[in-house]
Amino acid sequence: QALSHSLRPDRVDYLSCSSHLSESHRSLFSLEKVMDKFGKKDNSSEAKSIYRIPPYYYLHVLDQNTNVTKVEFGPKTFIRQDNEKVIIGPEKMIVVPPRHYCIIENPVLRDKDERPILDANQQVKLRHADQEIRLAQDPFPLFPGEVLKQAVTQLKVVPANSALRLRAVLDFDERDGTKRVAGDEWLFEGPGTYIPSKEVVVEETIRATVIKPNQAIKLRARKETTDRDGNPRVTGEEWVVKKIGAYLPGAYEEVVDVVDAYVLTEKVALHMRATRTFQDIFGTTRKNGEEWLIKMEDTEAHIPDVYEEVVGIINITTLNNRQYCVVLDPVGVDGKPQLGQKKLVKGEKSFFLRPGEKLEKGIQNVYVLGEDEGLILKANESFVDPDMRVNRRPGDRWMIRGPLEYVPPVEVEVVTKRKAIPLDENEGIYVRDIKTGKVRAICGATYMLTQDEELWTKELPPGVEELLAQGKDPLSDRSDRSRPSANIKRDKNKVVGFQVPHNAAVQIYDYKEKRARVVFGPEQVMLDPDEQFTQLSLSGGKPKRPNQIKSLCLLLGPDFCTDIITVETADHARLSLQLSYNWHFEVKDKENFKESAKIFSVPDFVGDACKAIASRVRGTVAGVQFDDFHKNSARIIRSSVFGLDDKGKVRDRFDFPANCLVITSIDIQSVEPVDQRTRDALQKSVQLAIEITTNSQEATARHEAERLEQKAKGALERQKITDEAEAEKARKHLLELQANSAAVESTGQAKAEAQSRAEASKIEGEANVEQAKLKAMASKIEAESELERLTRAREAEIKYIKEQNELEIEKARELAQIDTSKFKEMVDAIGSETIAAIATSGPELQVKMLQALGLRSTLITDGSNPINLFNTAHGLVGAIQNPPPIIEED
Repeated sequence: QALSHSLRPDRVDYLSCSSHLSESHRSLFSLEKVMDKFGKKDNSSEAKSIYRIPPYYYLHVLDQNTNVTKVEFGPKTFIRQDNEKVIIGPEKMIVVPPRHYCIIENPVLRDKDERPILDANQQVKLRHADQEIRLAQDPFPLFPGEVLKQAVTQLKVVPANSALRLRAVLDFDERDGTKRVAGDEWLFEGPGTYIPSKEVVVEETIRATVIKPNQAIKLRARKETTDRDGNPRVTGEEWVVKKIGAYLPGAYEEVVDVVDAYVLTEKVALHMRATRTFQDIFGTTRKNGEEWLIKMEDTEAHIPDVYEEVVGIINITTLNNRQYCVVLDPVGVDGKPQLGQKKLVKGEKSFFLRPGEKLEKGIQNVYVLGEDEGLILKANESFVDPDMRVNRRPGDRWMIRGPLEYVPPVEVEVVTKRKAIPLDENEGIYVRDIKTGKVRAICGATYMLTQDEELWTKELPPGVEELLAQGKDPLSDRSDRSRPSANIKRDKNKVVGFQVPHNAAVQIYDYKEKRARVVFGPEQVMLDPDEQFTQLSLSGGKPKRPNQIKSLCLLLGPDFCTDIITVETADHARLSLQLSYNWHFEVKDKENFKESAKIFSVPDFVGDACKAIASRVRGTVAGVQFDDFHKNSARIIRSSVFGLDDKGKVRDRFDFPANCLVITSIDIQSVEPVDQRTRDALQKSVQLAIEITTNSQEATARHEAERLEQKAKGALERQKITDEAEAEKARKHLLELQANSAAVESTGQAKAEAQSRAEASKIEGEANVEQAKLKAMASKIEAESELERLTRAREAEIKYIKEQNELEIEKARELAQIDTSKFKEMVDAIGSETIAAIATSGPELQVKMLQALGLRSTLITDGSNPINLFNTAHGLVGAIQNPPPIIEED
């Protein structure tokens, strides 16, 4: 609107126009477009001389001679002179409705009567660079130079629990006399309507913060001020408001945070720390850095003060009657921690750990010892043992045994808990005395370690450990050594045990006593602390290779072993022999240590025996031709190994006296040439023999096949002739059947029609009979059902009448009872004397009346009933003879 007012004429004040554009933040490009638009309109307005101004409209007219702009108001018809030019208009006056306002810049000066003041040139005077806020009033025009800085705007309504923060831009005095200096800030609190002023600007709208139960707000002073409670506050000071309700911060107050209260229960406490020295809400002076607890006994809900910080929430420590704890650095009676001290707390008890306190090992269970349990204790300080009444010095160790319950004092440390170890006859443990270092094995009894003993770990050589961990049976698994092992983990504290199988032996060496012992199976071997197994490393495989079989026990046999040896005959034919030997150990006296120790004198008895046998066989075969050896290989090998007796016969055993080993027999499993040419020649001869045999079998099979073929052809021809004869018989039977069917067909139709009519008549008669039966049955059922219905209806009616009569009787009985009760209650209420008095009142009254009249007898009748007067005279005479007594009344 300011632009439309200022840019109407062609002679426009471009300086004023540019100021309006700067205030409205217009661009130069928009200005040029507006100028072009209004420039085109000016050409048409020059030709217009008569202006009809409606009511509440106005014109700005420029006198080009005096260069003075005047205002013409409507309703009016304005005739423009030649020296005049209409700058603005007709324009509608500005209307400010109720509860609205507008801001006028460069307002006109007015006198006491609110009329514009004119200068010497009849131009209105303006208050340049000033503003005027106009409220609801009559429509008014804009005088030349006035600018509508802010259009008509509704007054701001400040609701309840809200306020406007105002700032003074000029020094002024308020209506109530308050002096405001530029820069001052204050609040306009609602509810109310804010009327703007040119000296005041609205900084922001502040809304009240609602403080709920168990809540508070933390405030900070932006500059020195006085809070709503009248307390002076310095810049940067913080405080807490806990009053429930809506709180509206002051002009120099700002809400830092809404603080929620910590709700305390019997199981929760607050660990607080002071950030500076102050006095808390309980009246206690807290120093900077001091820590304390707030419990439910102090308050149910706590809102931290500005100089308090919540370190954490402490949960209650609860001990039952089977628990205890040790508190480190306990707080003394004076409220200060006793550093380095300990405090024992036994259950049942509930408490909070105070600041600086902590549990040594948490909540611990009371040691409940059974009959087979014990505790190893160690004294850390000098004290008197109350249970045993013994002075304990630091470092003392002792043991207590169950059954009992034990809570260690703070001077005592529980080293370990011991439990009796039950041991069978074949079980044991290694025990070491920590004072003397002596190790012993305890077997076959339940044992509990004392305070000076500990379990000793027995280490075995890696090879022995591996053999024990495999868990293989030396006897049953000897032929399958590739089977995966069980990998049994050994308890190194237990006595090493090994089950020696039947017909086997184990050598055990005591390194402390420097002696060995041999145990024959079946037996359970248990090693002493200084004993070790003698590990056997035997040859194995085919041919035999050393160190292939590892074992702890030596099998005594009988058993066998297989070996492959290479021999060469006298004619240089090299042969590979696979031999199997049966062997066993022959121990005559197992109780004799020297005799039994011989079987372990040769470390690798398998390799030694195989080498000895192979040497003998090679020596003998070397002097024999291939053909002789091929024909007599078994006898040559057996004689070479066992030798010949005095009679030239082959012996039946080969003894090794060094280790009591005996070879009883030799089995020649295969003989193969080693030389390739010999092997090829033997293979060709074998193939030729196989070919001759194959050709013979093929000829025999061919002859048999031809014979079977001729026999099958003869049988086929004979079967063909038989089949043709059977076909002719079947054809003859077919013709006979066709003739019979034709005869039957001619007579069958008539017979079928007669039979069908007979069947139809029969079915119809049967249906009629069945229908009559069903009708009779239906009539019977209807009659029975009607009879049953009537019977039930009569029974129901009789029952209804009976119940109705019973109800009537009951009703009459209850009514009679009610009447009786009513009469009885009435009689009881009136009284028997009263009733008797009522009954005799009439006759007595009559008697008194007759006495009063002086009549001795009277008869009163209405004449309608007959009266017997035969006895009247007698009565009169009797009355005379016995005159009635005269009753005298006072």
